[in-house]
Amino acid sequence: MEIFDLSVRQAHEGLKNKEFSSKELTLAYLDNIKKKDGEIGAYLSVTEELALSQAEKADKIIAADKIFHPLTGVPCSIKDAILVEGQRATAGSRILENYVAPYDATVIKRLKENGAVILGKVNLDEFAMGVSTENSAYKVTKNPNDTSRVAGGSSGGSAASVAANEAVYSLGSDTGGSIRLPASFCGVVGLNPTYGAVSRYGLIAMASSLDQIGPIAKTVEDVRIVFEAISGKDLFDATSVDYEFKESDVKLKGLKIGVPKEYFAKGIDADVDKIVRDAINKAEKQGAKIIEISLPATEYAIACYYIIVPSEVSANLARFDGIKYGKSNQGVGNLLNVYLKSRGEGLGPEPKRRILIGTYALSSGYYDAYYKKAQEVRELIKQDFIREFKKVDLIFSPVSPTPAFKIGEKKDDPLSMYLMDVYTCPVKLAGLPALSLPVGKAKNLPVGLQIIGNYFEENKIFSVAEELEKII
Repeated sequence: MEIFDLSVRQAHEGLKNKEFSSKELTLAYLDNIKKKDGEIGAYLSVTEELALSQAEKADKIIAADKIFHPLTGVPCSIKDAILVEGQRATAGSRILENYVAPYDATVIKRLKENGAVILGKVNLDEFAMGVSTENSAYKVTKNPNDTSRVAGGSSGGSAASVAANEAVYSLGSDTGGSIRLPASFCGVVGLNPTYGAVSRYGLIAMASSLDQIGPIAKTVEDVRIVFEAISGKDLFDATSVDYEFKESDVKLKGLKIGVPKEYFAKGIDADVDKIVRDAINKAEKQGAKIIEISLPATEYAIACYYIIVPSEVSANLARFDGIKYGKSNQGVGNLLNVYLKSRGEGLGPEPKRRILIGTYALSSGYYDAYYKKAQEVRELIKQDFIREFKKVDLIFSPVSPTPAFKIGEKKDDPLSMYLMDVYTCPVKLAGLPALSLPVGKAKNLPVGLQIIGNYFEENKIFSVAEELEKII
């Protein structure tokens, strides 16, 4: 096993047993990035100086203490919508091309407190808007399993960096499926936490009522370690919850697992259907009770999501106007022209599309017909889950209707792209936690099982996912 093949746990054990130093580990990853990332395109910026200084600091901690945090000295990557003080934060957009973060996001502060080593900032769809990382203003991130395929989005750089051994773990963000979808496509583990379990302070906002930061890693245990480190109440985020993670001893034997009939309907790839059903059958053989459930409001989820998200996008992206920060076209006449030129040149097609849709949905005379109605439908989707969680402990479903598609295959068909969120966005609308677990391959492309839990029951998800991980 190469030094850069390690999981968080294995890296921690290696550091503890003095098999290598954090600096040696970091240099190995930096070298691997130099060798591989020209083809993969996961990184937008490599923070070599920062990483090496953090590694040297970690080595001092390790030398002084017999007990240190599992993340101390372990190299990671960070989605470029999450602020790291003193480093560029582009959100994948030209409008923030030269923006340097003046402070750390709360999750970064917590990682640094635990001795993390940050290798760099990784690629994403512009302002996290997309499912393929083809909407980035800078490059397309390729799938390490097949470089003719997309890595998924919007956290494509995060998932690809882990799958390609260019980071031990990564932080991404999930608004409609942006952690789970790339994790599924790249064959790694990704967690979308309960809304409020992790602080959003320092995350460049897309849709504030849905955005949530979460970890991507090689194993369920690694994801759990990172989640424990970053979760909890933050005074800078009013939506964060006083949440303390506690281990769960829940096992598959005797567990009630719901399987929504709406998630195995027309449109799902036959291979994906079979692989996910095989995983469900394996859970049943371990003693789980499989119960068919119904989430009837699912059919409205995409329409509901693509009214709420653009509406919030239009409000959140109004701040990028060429005045306070970001790309600015000064000297083009009056203030309106500064706005128009700065936004017109700085924003890509997908943000513009969503801003226009959202502005329309929120405009006078249309608010009740669109945004208000979408929020009412959102409540129906939430109530579906609440009702079914009275009957079951967890819900199993596919993450995506297909494996990773070819680069360019859906680029000119936004609606086709939007439909990739069909199994992930209902979870977000309800604010629930869900994890993508790799459970097989369709034509050599990874397929993820989505494990959905009730509010703040990440511990139950981890316990069951770790058990499944051993038998799949």
